[in-house]
Amino acid sequence: MDPKLEDAAGRVKEAAGTITGNDALKAEGAADQASAQAHEVINAAADKAKSVVEGVTNAAEGAIDAARDKLS
Repeated sequence: MDPKLEDAAGRVKEAAGTITGNDALKAEGAADQASAQAHEVINAAADKAKSVVEGVTNAAEGAIDAARDKLS
């Protein structure tokens, strides 16, 4: 599930639990929000890792091209 949707669903559950006095539903909503936050952190880390890999790949390709030019 999209982290933003998961967070919204968690907020709704937590609010419903608060209104109805259902502590289990309230806790489930809080857990859903925490899970959404964790997913956002993981997604950001994955995006950063992809960016680093692309940078290293581009640098390596540039070095290979430079070496080929020197050998030609």
